[in-house]
Amino acid sequence: MPTVKVHNLKNEEIGEVQLSDAVFGAPLNEALIHAAVRNFMANGRQGTSATKTRGDVSGSGRKLWKQKGTGRARIASLRSPLWKGGGNVHGPQPRDWSYNMPKKMRQGALRSALSARVREGNVFVIEAWSMDKPKTKDFSTSLGKLGLGGKTLIVDSLENENLILSARNVRHAKVVNSFGLNIYDLLYHDHLVLSRDAATELEQLLGSKSGEAPAAVEEAPAKPKRTRKPKKEEAA
Repeated sequence: MPTVKVHNLKNEEIGEVQLSDAVFGAPLNEALIHAAVRNFMANGRQGTSATKTRGDVSGSGRKLWKQKGTGRARIASLRSPLWKGGGNVHGPQPRDWSYNMPKKMRQGALRSALSARVREGNVFVIEAWSMDKPKTKDFSTSLGKLGLGGKTLIVDSLENENLILSARNVRHAKVVNSFGLNIYDLLYHDHLVLSRDAATELEQLLGSKSGEAPAAVEEAPAKPKRTRKPKKEEAA
């Protein structure tokens, strides 16, 4: 089981925590992580880009000149895609880019990414991120003491309003809860900071039950075989 040291906001080591192998010790699966990132980005697309077809642009629908006898190319409408200012052909139209990904695959990608972060040494566990009042300066000072200078993702409870209000003006830091953790944020940020309670909650949410031994199933008692009654001998 991977072991991570627990620090306080003063960067003092106060203990260790053993993380679950099922969540923080999974093998790296790049294909699964790539599929999860594509799904996340596709679901976030607005899909509102559009171009005007010949039925949407303005212009008269009358025939500009007669079909024959002018020496010019024949034309039916000024809104034809062949003319400047005409409609567009095969351009993008509003559509829904989102698609569903199986829940087990999403959870597997999160487990693989979390385990990779642990092996890289970019996972930090904090006892509790407690702040007396919402103040960005205090939050930035805490990041500096912990040595978190790059893009940092903090996973804690959303009930910690002082932390959320203090971090919302810091561009390189983001605060989410265990349910809001996604694969894109996990890969985008350089450091991952977990509170002790958040680490336990992630183990409960992403814990795999596949490794557990199945419960013993009692065999049903065999049904007694039916015996055919011997036929009575017919009287001679």
